[in-house]
Amino acid sequence: MKARTRTWIAAAALVLGVVTGPVAVAAAAPSPAPVSIGVAPPVFSSPPDARALRDAIAGVGAHDERATAALVRVGGTSGGWHGHAGVTDIRKGREAIEDGRFRAGSVTKTFTAAVVLQLADEGRLDLDRPVQEYLPGLLPGGEGGFLPIKVKELLNYTSGLRSPDGPGDAASGDASGDAFSDAYAHRFDVVDPHALIADAAAQGPAFDPGTMQDYGNIHYTVLGLLIEKVTGTTYEKAVAARILKPLGLRHTSFPARTQTWIAGPHNRGYQAVRQADGSSSPVDVTEWNSTPNWASGDLISTTADLERFTVALFGGEVVPKPLLEEMFTVPEVSIYQPNVPLDQQDGPPADQTAGLKRFVLPGGKVAWGKTGGRYGYNTVIGATRDLSRTLVYSVNSTDAKGREMNEVAQAIVLAAFAE
Repeated sequence: MKARTRTWIAAAALVLGVVTGPVAVAAAAPSPAPVSIGVAPPVFSSPPDARALRDAIAGVGAHDERATAALVRVGGTSGGWHGHAGVTDIRKGREAIEDGRFRAGSVTKTFTAAVVLQLADEGRLDLDRPVQEYLPGLLPGGEGGFLPIKVKELLNYTSGLRSPDGPGDAASGDASGDAFSDAYAHRFDVVDPHALIADAAAQGPAFDPGTMQDYGNIHYTVLGLLIEKVTGTTYEKAVAARILKPLGLRHTSFPARTQTWIAGPHNRGYQAVRQADGSSSPVDVTEWNSTPNWASGDLISTTADLERFTVALFGGEVVPKPLLEEMFTVPEVSIYQPNVPLDQQDGPPADQTAGLKRFVLPGGKVAWGKTGGRYGYNTVIGATRDLSRTLVYSVNSTDAKGREMNEVAQAIVLAAFAE
């Protein structure tokens, strides 16, 4: 199955799940941005609805069927609020750690895309040049093989690459018990990214590059290797040197290849597994090897660090503004429908960009962000383009790979982006 983002309520898409316990909150004083003559007013000019946000995470905790903890930060020029709810461990029942670390899942892709765009700005790679020229032999051409795939087409998921059968995309978006059982049985496997790419390449292209969009981890697995080739160092060191250290993201890291634990204080993650009698039992999924996700999804972070990153990114401090536009440009193609013949494709318009996604909020306002889902952990970063409103949250969902958006996560989004 492919890793896919969900939907922010009705017309918007943001993924996550949540569960019940005490709520602790803190609010920051609003600081509305001034409006100058001739300058467009901010998308949000009033502070976030603190009461609605408190209500959204109320009840999350050890005995809820949706999630065991929730960490939320809402900010921007219109004001801020942050709060947390739930427990750090369902057995001990201690209050959730507000600054706890968590697996950020596909939010990793935003970091990966930022490094690729930095390298393009430096002239060290060309977004319109085929990735096969940088990584010869990785995606062979010839009969049944691949046409030249631009670096840009990997960034915005229009490369035509299929997802591998291996664990990198396995079970993503599949909430069935069998999918989880298979993933859980292989949770400590160490996977080589070359093996994932070889598996994907052996399947041949799904469509010609640049003609459709098909979200999946494999595009960013290739980009991870591209970063290593161009920089001459590891992917992890490149991201650390270019983003983590300059922004002071001291609580953000990548696990070592054989590491299965989350270093530092964290809230444990659980997956609800349905039993034969129809009931469900929580399985602790905190310890898990991240190598199948690598440059597409193995980041560990905190809400404070991700908020700092989001503000810096949108403000042009991470990617220079000419190249930053790639992160706010949706390709004019449709979304690939895997079970539909190519000559009958009629999917919805694309919504993914280079490392971000376009979300249409209730009322028609637009936000940009990225979702992430690993078993036990769902994460979101999002903001309006003018940074008048930002949102970062981590929810310890008991069904983090479920197809439907969790009702608590939906309530968080509604409250965070309410007028």
